[in-house]
Order: sequence, then structure tokens, then C-alpha cells
Amino acid sequence: MVTFLLERTAPLPVDEAWRRLTQWSRHGDTVPLTRVTVATDPPTRRGTLVVARSGIGPLGFDDPMEVTVWRPPGDGESGLCRLVKRGRVVLGWAELEVRPGPGGRARVVWREELRVRWLPSAFDRPLAAAARTVFGRTADALLRSP
Repeated sequence: MVTFLLERTAPLPVDEAWRRLTQWSRHGDTVPLTRVTVATDPPTRRGTLVVARSGIGPLGFDDPMEVTVWRPPGDGESGLCRLVKRGRVVLGWAELEVRPGPGGRARVVWREELRVRWLPSAFDRPLAAAARTVFGRTADALLRSP
């Protein structure tokens, strides 16, 4: 199991950074061989099920995630979303927090605990490095494009 933290400051208002980070299907646009769908009706709320399908054809797996905390930003308050991974392969949780930063910019904090079932702990360090790279690129791409 690995735990990592990513922090970004974006030249965006807090609500716009939140909107970009929580457009779930766009997450799949940034991760190779991955498609992200929402299995429940909009809007996102507690109980929403987001599914990332990684792989090619039958050589893939689903990473279902349930939104367990959904608190959009408002009235100067930070936004917080917590997703719990409920899959057979990928387990753990992710939190996306968007709060006011310096100079009217948005401050993004992405925390994640990640475990890949059947992967020995000897692979924790490479898994953490890969996760930081992939999710860091995802956060950067989502914050850059509307």
C-alpha cells in the first residue's frame, strides 16, 4: 500500500478548479488505456459511482470508486471529495480538496492511498512513483484545460 500527496496552485477561481477536477470522464483522457464513466445519474453526490476501466479489451479491469464525501466549495469554504475504491484489483481511497490559495488562485490537494491486490510490498516504491507521475499529470491536464 502506498500513500501520496500532490499539491498544485492553479490560476483559477476555486469553483472552476473544482469543476475541472470533478468532471470524471475527463480523467480518462489523461491516463493511457483508461476510460472513465459515471454509473449513476448526475449530478455527482454522495453515493455516485465512478468506474475507471483500464486495459485493452478483455485484458483489463474495472476500478469502481464510490463518492463518500461530496462537499463542493462555496462561500469562501474549501471543497472536498472523497472516493473509496471498491474494486477487485485496486483498493484504497482518494481525496480531492480545492481551497482558496494565494492571490485569488485555487490550491489543490490530492491525497491518495493506493493498494493493488496481489502486488507484493516490494513494489510499493515503484507504484508510488508511477502513481505520483500519472495522477500529477492528470491534475495538471485537468486544471489546464476547460
